[in-house]
Amino acid sequence: MPQDVRWRSYRARHTHGRFSVLLPMHLPVSSSQPRGGGAEPGAPIAARAMQRTDMIEHMLRALLFDFNGVIVDDEPLHLALFQQVLADEGVSLSEDDYYTRYLAFDDRDCLTAALEHAGRTPTPGLVPRLIARKAAYYQTRIRQEGFPIFPGAAQLIAAAHDAGLTLGLVSGALRDEVEGALGQIGHRSAFKFLVAAEDVQKGKPDPEGYRKALTLLNSQPPLPSRLIHPHEIVVIEDAPAGIEAARGAGLATLAVGHTYSLDKLNAADATAATIAEVDLERLRSVLAG
Repeated sequence: MPQDVRWRSYRARHTHGRFSVLLPMHLPVSSSQPRGGGAEPGAPIAARAMQRTDMIEHMLRALLFDFNGVIVDDEPLHLALFQQVLADEGVSLSEDDYYTRYLAFDDRDCLTAALEHAGRTPTPGLVPRLIARKAAYYQTRIRQEGFPIFPGAAQLIAAAHDAGLTLGLVSGALRDEVEGALGQIGHRSAFKFLVAAEDVQKGKPDPEGYRKALTLLNSQPPLPSRLIHPHEIVVIEDAPAGIEAARGAGLATLAVGHTYSLDKLNAADATAATIAEVDLERLRSVLAG
């Protein structure tokens, strides 16, 4: 190294939402510049380094999708099937109760809560039998009619995959249902992993599913060239409980108004009326905002 060049260490700190990142950078400073007065030696280099750090901090590298209400428009079907299997047990479930109490629950939690709300204590094996019955009804309907996919969902998945983003999915749906829908639109291979109802002990709004997704992003092959951090991820959700779950894992969210009105989704970092309105630039702006 020439004698007239020394190295000064700059540490750039950037805060975004609920987390901060500290990055070390070593920048050359010429000793021929005056020590006192005037501009700080190496200031243009430091400014460029800070700008580069800001770009890194706002880089979108991974996208996590919810399933029901984001990719597949099947919430009315789930309501009808919950009503059907619960009616077999003498329990009624109103549309209002479903959308206000149980929408974000997986099948296990929804059925358990609905039975308990009706004053019934589930006997051993009852909830698993109801889950299996509902799943059979669901598959029958899907074989007849196919999965109802939201316009724009398949296009966004394809665009994100083509752009090199790592994709994952976190849902309270059963794995067979998720696999079937992604297979129908030809995009199963675009997703590095799925976190389905069978993969967690606690469903949304608990953050367990999204915390598991963070682990899988960096541990499941193919491994990323460098670790994917929470500040490089956006989650697409459609319900307050899903937003709460993602935020509990330290993740930024964009909520689509497929199931709830946008005023009910104001806990999200950004909103869009439909997934058809969402593109990669809009997703990147979630991290920059």
